[in-house]
Amino acid sequence: MKHFLSLAILAILFTSCQKDKNNLLITGNIVGLKKGKIYLQKINDSTLVNVDSIQISGSSEFTFNTYIEEPQLMFIELERYNGSNYPELINFFAEPGEIRITTTLKNYGMDLEVISEFKNQKKLEEYNEIVKRFNSQRLDLIEENFEANKSQDESRIDSINRKFNSILKRKYLYTVNFALNNKDLEVSPYVILSEAFDANLKYLDTVYNSLEKPVKKSLYGKRLKDLIEARRKNDNESMKTEVIEELP
Repeated sequence: MKHFLSLAILAILFTSCQKDKNNLLITGNIVGLKKGKIYLQKINDSTLVNVDSIQISGSSEFTFNTYIEEPQLMFIELERYNGSNYPELINFFAEPGEIRITTTLKNYGMDLEVISEFKNQKKLEEYNEIVKRFNSQRLDLIEENFEANKSQDESRIDSINRKFNSILKRKYLYTVNFALNNKDLEVSPYVILSEAFDANLKYLDTVYNSLEKPVKKSLYGKRLKDLIEARRKNDNESMKTEVIEELP
């Protein structure tokens, strides 16, 4: 019994020591920043929480050295000392290793260069480039819809709505195909959760069932499973309600 307890204590100590070893190095530069505060953040239980912070005074270079248990989306928030009270965020898909992020104070998060060998980050950048096109098309249609509503042009409004739905469907299909083609990466369930969570349940099922086992057990794999179960439960409840309402 004493031998077993000793082994258990050693295992706990070993795990604690492992977690004390930083496995993620983030370096970067916010060109033009002289004074401010930078926060490294992650999402915990649907809330953005601070992992670490750095006070900037003079040099615009920054470094974060931290530990993560698995690949996940992380954020760098800039707090300016200019009276601005809204968060300015850069997100990236973190993995154990090194990443360098460069941006400017003037166009924080827009003039962005990310250098890393993280597979999830590279795939997320690839995905975002395509999704930008869909979002741009949707913005154009929103402007058109505003003008059509002003002139009360019903046929034009109907046409715009059809185009809008077509873009949305194409975006969903692209997201699902992207997820299926990257089933060995955590970015696969992540893009579904962030961009296609309300897609047809059969698509969500298809993606989840295609994921490789380690990805199913990952943070986003588990969340996708929870989403599917919640959606299925809601659908079943809705069906029960419809049946009851139809009863004489």
